[in-house]
Amino acid sequence: MKKIAVLTSGGDAPGMNAAIRAVVRTAIANQLEVFGVERGYQGMIDGAIRPLSARDVSGIVNRGGTILKTARSKAFMAPEGRRQAAENLRRLGIEGLVVIGGDGSYRGAACLQEEHGISVIGLPGTIDNDIGGTQFTIGFDTALNIAVEAIDRIHDTADAHDRVFFVEVMGRHSGFIAIMSAIAGGAEAVMVPEENCTVDQLIANMRACRDRGKRSMIVVVAEGDESGGA
Repeated sequence: MKKIAVLTSGGDAPGMNAAIRAVVRTAIANQLEVFGVERGYQGMIDGAIRPLSARDVSGIVNRGGTILKTARSKAFMAPEGRRQAAENLRRLGIEGLVVIGGDGSYRGAACLQEEHGISVIGLPGTIDNDIGGTQFTIGFDTALNIAVEAIDRIHDTADAHDRVFFVEVMGRHSGFIAIMSAIAGGAEAVMVPEENCTVDQLIANMRACRDRGKRSMIVVVAEGDESGGA
């Protein structure tokens, strides 16, 4: 293998640029030519593929977003779209692909490998932390810290007004951000998709907190909870 490509796909996550930098520099150190695919799988279909050098990734490690841009591609979901993407890679002599993204990006990479024999490596890049085989995904730690910071600030207003605040956090159908930010932020309750919690159960918990002398409370709700969010 002489040439590889790297892309970012789906929602952007903090740390993607650091991952791109690592891929490029590691490839160059191993005498591989590396290309960047702009705007994810859609860019692969459109032929938006360019060489990347060490200079191209200099100074990006602390930048948010992704220098390669990102997008979701309906065209790639169809066999003809994947065929065009594979042809564009082969035209440039690219034999391997590094995909930085979430579960949907992984499924796309798997299809490309199974249908066209492109060797793929997946780097888990999603704030949701919902990819198996890894403890923490790229972007999760940053998202968690931002959620905890917001909860810390809301605590002050909740205490000042003796109020109950419901804080909805991201994560789709995964409760990692919710439960870990609730623990770190000292919330009184948390609702996550993985555990069923009725409104009556929540009210009973809040009443128990009030009976213990609590006059303000924080309830963290995952956006994918069965209750429909906050």
